[in-house]
Amino acid sequence: LDEACAILRCGCGYYTDEEKADKMFRDLLHIENELAIAEYRYDVKSIESNTTRRLQVREELMGLWVDKWHEINVRALFDGDTALDKEPILVIEGDPAYFGHLETLVLGVIARATSTATSVRKVVQASQGKPIIFFSARFDHHWVQATDGYAAFKAGAFGVSTDANADYWGSEAQGTIPHALISCYKGDTAAAAFAFDRHMPPSVNRLVLVDWENDCLGTTEKVVGEFYRHFTGKEFIPGKTDPSPVIGQGQGKIWGVRFDTSGNMRDVSVEPRDESSLGVSPELVWKARRRFDALGLQDLKIMVSGGFGTEKISLFERLGAPVDMYGVGSTLLRNKIDMTADVVEVEGIPCAKVGRKKGDFSRLTPVNLNNGI
Repeated sequence: LDEACAILRCGCGYYTDEEKADKMFRDLLHIENELAIAEYRYDVKSIESNTTRRLQVREELMGLWVDKWHEINVRALFDGDTALDKEPILVIEGDPAYFGHLETLVLGVIARATSTATSVRKVVQASQGKPIIFFSARFDHHWVQATDGYAAFKAGAFGVSTDANADYWGSEAQGTIPHALISCYKGDTAAAAFAFDRHMPPSVNRLVLVDWENDCLGTTEKVVGEFYRHFTGKEFIPGKTDPSPVIGQGQGKIWGVRFDTSGNMRDVSVEPRDESSLGVSPELVWKARRRFDALGLQDLKIMVSGGFGTEKISLFERLGAPVDMYGVGSTLLRNKIDMTADVVEVEGIPCAKVGRKKGDFSRLTPVNLNNGI
């Protein structure tokens, strides 16, 4: 809703000469295209001239613009509020000639963010307080990452996987080692983990992806052993050596491991049964936790990802699977929530299409004309 209100704030009004404004917008698009080409070619002269032209056209456009924001009244819920079905979430009172052209934009941003936030809220509730990391960035266009990430945070997600997701918050991503990095080191997960550790800031938790060889337990033990030998100069003997010097937060330590076993695969530690044993299964997590604890890795976090949604998370929690956090991606983008905008009253007289009517506005808060809600 904050984004929708920002659109209303910027776009509520009209141009005194629409035909001239249309032409100037076409000119502006042409200039933007020329500027993009100049920047690609690093044509300094063209960059300077087109930047100047762009500013001039923008100033002329602003000279034609008549701002009518102060002549409408806007009320809305807060971002993150729960709304009931058909409950009004945004009310605009004023001359529709000033804001009617914004209907599609406003509905689009609200519908997108509400759909994402609702899906995230469901998995947050299912996880029983365990952190949810928002992994949807690879399943949609990059232009929507900021809106999706903001919606996810508002719905209770613990973190996001890209800086673009975190843009509206001014925060940073909480990514993990990708499979592609491991492939760059010829399938050597430990080597990839060392590279990640060398180049990432100390503030980033080292979360190692350990399903490359379809042996989450064995790969974890190998990576921990390599880290211990590298950073202590001593041999690591499973079950006898205390691994705590290389477990935890910060550089030179492993904070956690992530299981992302493909849904058509079964980890080597899992007994073959039916389809419930494929992918990341409760059995895999239980076996891993017991093995890790036996190795002295009680503080090593376990993150699971790959096909997790409300139902699968609920199952894991119901069974008491010792998961520390969930990574959730594509399942969060499947459910869509429709939004509509309706005229329900004209000059104080009820006026709505059949089946629609004025709702209860009692929970809506007036939007400050200068500073948002």
